[in-house]
Amino acid sequence: MNKRSLYAIIVVVGIGAIVLSLYPKLFPTKPERQVLYWTDPMIPGDRSDRPGKSSMGMDRVPVYADEAPSPPVQGTVSAAKSYYTCPMHPFIHKDAPGACPVCGMTLVKKSEGVEISGQGKDTISTVTMSPSRQVLANVSTTVAQRLPLRKVIHAVGTIRYAEPNIRHISMRFPGRMDRLYLTYTGEKVKKGDPVAEVYSPEAISAQKEYLLARNSFEQVKDAAELISTGAKALLEESRGKLLRWGFTDSQISELDSSKEVKNTLTIYSLVGGTVLKKNVDPQQYTTAGQDIYDVADLSTVWLNIDVYEYESSLLRTGQTVEATSVAFPGKIFTGKIGFISPSIDPQTRTVPVRVELRNPGEELKLDMYMNAIIRIELPPTIVVPASALLSTGRHQVVWVQKSPGVFEPREVKVGEETDDGIQILEGINAGDIVVSSGGYLIDSESQMQAPN
Repeated sequence: MNKRSLYAIIVVVGIGAIVLSLYPKLFPTKPERQVLYWTDPMIPGDRSDRPGKSSMGMDRVPVYADEAPSPPVQGTVSAAKSYYTCPMHPFIHKDAPGACPVCGMTLVKKSEGVEISGQGKDTISTVTMSPSRQVLANVSTTVAQRLPLRKVIHAVGTIRYAEPNIRHISMRFPGRMDRLYLTYTGEKVKKGDPVAEVYSPEAISAQKEYLLARNSFEQVKDAAELISTGAKALLEESRGKLLRWGFTDSQISELDSSKEVKNTLTIYSLVGGTVLKKNVDPQQYTTAGQDIYDVADLSTVWLNIDVYEYESSLLRTGQTVEATSVAFPGKIFTGKIGFISPSIDPQTRTVPVRVELRNPGEELKLDMYMNAIIRIELPPTIVVPASALLSTGRHQVVWVQKSPGVFEPREVKVGEETDDGIQILEGINAGDIVVSSGGYLIDSESQMQAPN
């Protein structure tokens, strides 16, 4: 081998050594990506330390360290920034546009501005949303105002007779019903009308005693005062007995003039109204105290309604009630609450309420179904739409707009809810701008932005 060949070999070996030493720097190898965990994108919160199938039977995909969002530092405020994420896999965060490494969908731009309270890293103080995202989420706002509300309570019930207006026409002495003038239930009767003819040996004896007492008084009325006074007392006692047994003044006057005892006595009604019940039949023997008829004055009736337990605290005696019936379309019967039951029906969990209704033409029939409406004026309070209230189970929250695009959750204490809105007793002030629709999407956004 000559010197020239040896020199060429040395040069080639030297160049190769230089290339080998510079190659890692000129062409560095791509570092292996670190897998944080494996997840099924369709199951929120699904994580596994190794690949495999999820509970839904889907293959889990890897989540790399360079794709996971970095949690904010406790007690600090993170500045608003933009990033790109996949609508189907919100855990994907990229600084530049591109395709989702999981499903291949085009990443969308998103802005965030999350303030973390120093009291606890799990509390979201504000959520920032861009105007375009608010449009997509159908977010709308309204101003909280101090307004009076009208609570409307709906109830159903039936018509019953007013208990103070019912009377019993009863026997005051034993006897036999020779004739009945009222022959069926529902018949009308006026005060002073005859209702029955009764044969009674006791009534015959009472008439004879009265006539004897009158004859005795007539014979001795001009005698000494001691004698006449005793006869007069006996006469007054006999007359009082007839009155207590239902004899009228005209019947006693007739007995005075005719001086003849009648074998049958006519019983007259002391009340007017409608016969609710006929208790005897012709030729039936009765005892003293037995009811012949039950009569009720139906010019005033009771409407018994049932009000739900949660609405009963708003009821007061004297409140006006409007009642309607399908029998009289368009007609409203007005009454007042006369009684609120002190107990709740354990079966229906409702409170029985009694309404007094005027019924001069007796249009309202017993056991008729009625729909009742009670309108209650509530005092002025902060009012927001019912759609603005979000319930988390233990807490009730309203989202308040602090500035354009920035929303803050407020825990509130609520009052009554009506068709016009819901009362807010504590938590917000008049003039606050509250989210009236889209609050659930803002709440979901806050959950996504909350640190793990």
